[in-house]
Amino acid sequence: MQLHPLLILPLLIAPPLQAGEADQPPTEVAVQVAKITRTTLTRSVTAYGAIDFEPAGKDLAPAIARLSPAVAGLITEINGVEGQQVNQGEVLFKLDSRAADAAVVKATLSIKFATANFERQQQLAAAEGTSEKQVLEAGQALAQAEAELATAKVQQSLLRGVAPMNGTLLKFTARPGEAADATTVLAEIADLDRLVAALRVPRLEAAALQPGQPAKLHATGAATPVAGNITFISPQVDATSDTLLVRVRVPKGSGLRPGEFVTACIVVEEHADKLAVPRASVYTNGEGVSTISIVEGDLAQQRVVKAGLRDGEWIEIEGAGLREGATVVTVGSYALPEQTKVRIVEP
Repeated sequence: MQLHPLLILPLLIAPPLQAGEADQPPTEVAVQVAKITRTTLTRSVTAYGAIDFEPAGKDLAPAIARLSPAVAGLITEINGVEGQQVNQGEVLFKLDSRAADAAVVKATLSIKFATANFERQQQLAAAEGTSEKQVLEAGQALAQAEAELATAKVQQSLLRGVAPMNGTLLKFTARPGEAADATTVLAEIADLDRLVAALRVPRLEAAALQPGQPAKLHATGAATPVAGNITFISPQVDATSDTLLVRVRVPKGSGLRPGEFVTACIVVEEHADKLAVPRASVYTNGEGVSTISIVEGDLAQQRVVKAGLRDGEWIEIEGAGLREGATVVTVGSYALPEQTKVRIVEP
């Protein structure tokens, strides 16, 4: 027998809600939680580059020097080995100087003779035994001999490779018996305490950089980063990569080596003593309103917050009634209702 629709209608109507049931939270939701933390958050720019020597500047010599003979000649003596510490003025190599040495000896003898003659002419002039002309000629001969000695000594010095700075002998290719000229680099000296990180920073990110900003340099395999500061920001953009050259000074004793690849984290903004939560705690709806869910007992209640600076997995928050140490939902916070019964589970 077929029932009339009006006879089955009451069966489809749900029983009325009892008093207070409309206020009950929905079914229990499993969530993970964390604590609201008070901390310092920073915004950073990440850049990549390599360790290089500090370039020359105003009243500042370059940190590396390459030594070549001033004149062509045959190498006769070497006084260096790679890795050796050298001092400014130390002779590292010599070229064949026999001709220059002979010229120095000859000029020295000429000065000795010219000096004796000049003194004799002065004595005779005092006794009116010579003319003023002879005294002048003797003086000119002495001056000429002194000039010849100075020239000979200069030629002699040009045959010596003298260290222009204190530092470490990185390369030394001088070999006795080999010919060398001004185009041949025989020694490379560097001050390993004067290093910089030469970084390439994207143009748009470089706009936030300023000289003096702190940076952390991370080398492959290093346990801890090396702290430094920006010393130079190039005004020129590399058209091929749309990046700028940025240099960060490396402190002495850092352990970093020239040519070593590094990743730099440059702090461009810092917010100290701020409340922060894991980024997973903040839910932002389609209208741009951000909320977090604070757990009290077995209930999670929504709080509207203003999201601020992001630092890695943490995000700054501001809002009424927030306090350090409060428990917030992390995993499971996505689109939670304003009031939800929750069950905390371990990660």
